[in-house]
Amino acid sequence: MNKWSPLLLSVLRIVAGLLFLEHGTQKVLGFPAAAPHEGSAHAMSPLLAHLAPASGYIELIGGALLVIGLFTRVAAFICSGEMAVAYFTAHASMGLYPVNNHGELAVLYCFIFLYLSAAGAGPLSLDALVRRKP
Repeated sequence: MNKWSPLLLSVLRIVAGLLFLEHGTQKVLGFPAAAPHEGSAHAMSPLLAHLAPASGYIELIGGALLVIGLFTRVAAFICSGEMAVAYFTAHASMGLYPVNNHGELAVLYCFIFLYLSAAGAGPLSLDALVRRKP
């Protein structure tokens, strides 16, 4: 199984990046359209309203960079930080347990991106292609 690890690192990065990118396209480009119930259950605090545009661009740009594997370590670190901030500003105040405060996705993204910031992009990436050039 060890021979598959580098390839699966790239697959993890691409899939996580695509899913994260979708959050950015929804916030910045309005696509895909949000479900009618999203956002209506909780009034957005002034802090979250202030951070929402920035988070959309981090998700859009960071997600795209992760998908193609360019500047992966830096992009993943920034995205990990955004997810940590999202968890503590939007979810933690609603309860201790992520399963109850709907913060599981933020926690999972945070730690996947933190891992990618340490592990790098893997072999299927522009980072790997740039490193190979003499």
